[in-house]
Amino acid sequence: MPVDFFDAFLESKRLLSLHMRSGMRVTTSADNPVQIGPYRVGRGQPLLLIAGPCVLETESLALRIAETLRALALKLPAQLVFKASFDKANRTSGSAFRGLGVEEGLRILEKVRQATGLPVTTDIHESHQAAPVAEVCEILQIPAFLARQTDLLVAAAKTGRAVNVKKGQFMAPGDMRHVVGKLTESGCGRILLCERGTFFGYGRLVNDFRAIPQMQALGPPVIFDATHSVQEPGALDGRTGGNRAMVEPLARAAVAVGADGLFFETHPDPDSSPSDGPNMIPLDQFGAMLERLWRIRQTIEGLRD
Repeated sequence: MPVDFFDAFLESKRLLSLHMRSGMRVTTSADNPVQIGPYRVGRGQPLLLIAGPCVLETESLALRIAETLRALALKLPAQLVFKASFDKANRTSGSAFRGLGVEEGLRILEKVRQATGLPVTTDIHESHQAAPVAEVCEILQIPAFLARQTDLLVAAAKTGRAVNVKKGQFMAPGDMRHVVGKLTESGCGRILLCERGTFFGYGRLVNDFRAIPQMQALGPPVIFDATHSVQEPGALDGRTGGNRAMVEPLARAAVAVGADGLFFETHPDPDSSPSDGPNMIPLDQFGAMLERLWRIRQTIEGLRD
């Protein structure tokens, strides 16, 4: 990318930010950069990496994945937060595996945190889950389907933890200003917004990469969820399908556009995972992919010098 083109790109982002703030009357006290445990995320900061299995299965597997990710993060280096769900409350079928439940799930996440020193995150689906999850997790994640649920956002905000809200597949990027407003009005300044695809007809998602600078213009840092962006909802007769071959191309585009962080799900044997296997990157391939993505990031940062 020629330098003059990159300078024009940065200027377009600046003008977009001014336009969105004036046109949308955005009022935000959201932090940027955001402090996440030992990390700072956002303007002028290194990429944040949120990664782990889709759902917790066993303590030993969670620790194995977390230790592998920690080693990869030290090598890059990368700011790593370990992610795994204790409950997949929005599974396609009622007979599908949901998880280990909040009590056992938090016990394992606490074990991961103590054993590796990594900050951890998980998603919450009901307001009463916010407080106990905040005792263990540095970030509370709000699922895309629940991005507009006011009571859930308020409960998460009141814990004092950082909150990562995935943009609903049905929402325009600019509409996330209302999410930011609900959180800041409830006392939360440490906000992350997350792009994870938009419905394109039935059973398919697409990414409009304008969403990254458009949501950045609202104030908070923006994370790109590469694995959920390749989902094919309901494609496997009661289970969600996906195409993991498209994860890296989309992540490359997100890094080039200027995302503040990346979100991935990974597993030693994705096809045996009880949830979202088709989307996940095999753990033994994850490190090489991250190295390629970090080289793109270094190129982008070099153009700013």
